[in-house]
Amino acid sequence: MSRLLRRPFGSHGEVHRITPADAGWRHVGFSLWRLRAGESAAGATGTDEAILVMVEGKARISGAGRDWGVMGERLDVFEKTPPHCLYLPDGSDWRAEAESDCVIAVCSAPGKGGHPARRIGPDGITLTQRGEGSNARFINNIAMEAEDWCDSLLVTEVFTPAGNWSSYPSHRHDEDDFPRITYLEETYYHRLNPRDGWAVQRVYTDDGSLDEVMAVKDGDVVLVPRGHHPCGAPHGFELYYLNVMAGPRRAWRFVKAPEVEHMMPK
Repeated sequence: MSRLLRRPFGSHGEVHRITPADAGWRHVGFSLWRLRAGESAAGATGTDEAILVMVEGKARISGAGRDWGVMGERLDVFEKTPPHCLYLPDGSDWRAEAESDCVIAVCSAPGKGGHPARRIGPDGITLTQRGEGSNARFINNIAMEAEDWCDSLLVTEVFTPAGNWSSYPSHRHDEDDFPRITYLEETYYHRLNPRDGWAVQRVYTDDGSLDEVMAVKDGDVVLVPRGHHPCGAPHGFELYYLNVMAGPRRAWRFVKAPEVEHMMPK
C-alpha cells in the first residue's frame, strides 16, 4: 500500500492521527474521531491552531475556556448542508460530548496566537459549483484565503458527483514562489456514497519521481506532500473529501500540469 494512503486504524474513537512528523512535512496535522452518542473526546492544540469540523452528527463542544453549545446538524455528510465548525487558536483545550453518533475532524497547523476562538458556519457557508460537465463539483468553503481569522489553515469540503473528476485539471502547489505558486501541504479525508464504493486519486510530479495511483475507500486519508493530485469518482459512487492545506504563506496559488494547460482558463 502506498505510504501516502492512510486507512483508519479503527472504527471507533480516534481513527486517524496524522502529525507533521508522521507525514514527513512541517505544517499540516489531521485527526478524526468517530463517537457514539454519550461518548466524549478531548484534546489540546499546543502550538497549533485548529478547526474542528462536525462532519456528521451533533456534539456539545467546549474549547478555549468557553461552552459553545451543541454543534452539528447533518446526520449524513452527503446531505451537503453547510458544516458546523469551531476555530481554536494555539494554546487551547477542547472537549466534545456526542449528542448523537458523530464524526469530528480536527484540522491543525502552526498558530501565531493572532485570532480568538470562533464558530464557523453554517451561516456564511454556501454550497457553490466549480467546473463544468464531468469536471463539475460542489464546494463548502470553511476557511479559504478570503477568511482572515486564522493564521495558517486553509480548509474546504468538496462533493464530487458520480462519474466526475475533481481537483482537476491537475495542478500542484509545492514551491514557495509567491505570487506564481505557494508551498502547501495537503490532506484529503475521503467519504463514499454508497459506503462500500471506491474512488481513485493520483499524486504525481512532472518528472515522475513521485507517481502513485490509489484506490480510496470510505474513511481513507491521502497525503499530498508535493505534485499534482486529481481525484476521480466512478459511475455509481459519489465522492466527498475534506481538504486541509497549510504552508509558510496562507495563500493558494498553483501551477497546472503541462498536459492539461489547454483546459485551463487563460
